Amino acid sequence: MRLIIHGKDVTVTPSLHEYAERKLGRLESWYEEDCDMHVTLSVQGHKQVHAVEVTITCQGVVLRAEEKSEDMYASIDGVADKLERQTRKLKDKIKHRIRQQGGLREMSGRPVGADREDEALFEVARVKIVPNKPEDIDEAILQMMLLDHSFHMFYNRDTNKTELVYRRHDGTFGLITTA
Repeated sequence: MRLIIHGKDVTVTPSLHEYAERKLGRLESWYEEDCDMHVTLSVQGHKQVHAVEVTITCQGVVLRAEEKSEDMYASIDGVADKLERQTRKLKDKIKHRIRQQGGLREMSGRPVGADREDEALFEVARVKIVPNKPEDIDEAILQMMLLDHSFHMFYNRDTNKTELVYRRHDGTFGLITTA
């Protein structure tokens, strides 16, 4: 796993870099070599809140965790614990699915590109490319919860359509699909 640590509005000292490597490095045993872990250390606001954001990208699966506290080292500890729980939950889900299906199915993880028009009426501030790997609704909801997002776009393997699952204000989930 490639571990990339950088600071945003903060200087990453060698001791801080070493501590983050040691704490987050224990997750390396869960992942393969071609995975990336991006760690962003930052200090936010006038009250000096120390935030650590970690994004792990591995074969089309994205895990993300963020922790804020008054101490950078405590934030690193908290985000490492969150990622370990998320990873364990994901691995258990995969093991359960393998047992349930009786083996692995090959899935293609091709990214979906965004088409841009030359004469746009609105300015697009950011374009994000997401993997287009087939998932069912349960996997999409799990991925949305692991990313801590309020919605998740995915390719539904049951309906062969690109669909969107989202979290409603009352705690339930909704699904947007085409006719």
